[in-house]
Amino acid sequence: MFVVKDMPQQIDDQIVTELREVCVSTLGHLRDHGFALGLRPNRRPLGFVGTAVTVRIPHLDSTAVHMAVDMLRPGDVLVVDQSGDLRRSCFGGLVSFTAKARGAVGAVIDGSVNDHDETLAYDFPVISRGYSPLTTRIAGIEGAINVPVTVGGAVVHPGDVVFADSDGAAFLSPDEAVGLGALLKSKEEAEIPARESISGGGSLAEFSGAAAYRP
Repeated sequence: MFVVKDMPQQIDDQIVTELREVCVSTLGHLRDHGFALGLRPNRRPLGFVGTAVTVRIPHLDSTAVHMAVDMLRPGDVLVVDQSGDLRRSCFGGLVSFTAKARGAVGAVIDGSVNDHDETLAYDFPVISRGYSPLTTRIAGIEGAINVPVTVGGAVVHPGDVVFADSDGAAFLSPDEAVGLGALLKSKEEAEIPARESISGGGSLAEFSGAAAYRP
């Protein structure tokens, strides 16, 4: 059985602009949930912010991935849940070529990918579990597009903000992302005087507050 729901509303350009200027790890100082744990980028440096277009496939069958890639719009991010199969790849060279041709800004795959060199040549950023020559098939068994999925322990809804850089990816609702870029930027800018102080012999523990726990 295939489920294909309408494409989600794309996130506001202001969110994209603001989050591009800050680090995903800065968000990690503020919250524990919403991160794609255990995934890593296909290259570094890497960074993208876009709208989640979600796909869930049943292990072997990547029919829905091929369908979804054709639906991608400029600014979208393909987010794939492989139902716990981390060994197989549903995302290779031709799929990455198509995603980039449609204007997608990246992909987050909770499984393996293949065609490492070809994908790098297309300069298409992918965050995944790694690489594998064992691939999926076009079997027409089942799949779902634009439904809630789970990726790296995080629940992702279609239309969520995908916030990614060289450290990995995080997912936020559009409402959560409003004003977040400014907050993260203020936290990063607060480290500038700390670096100057530390260069002059100042204490990291004093700046961070860790000094309060000294015995």
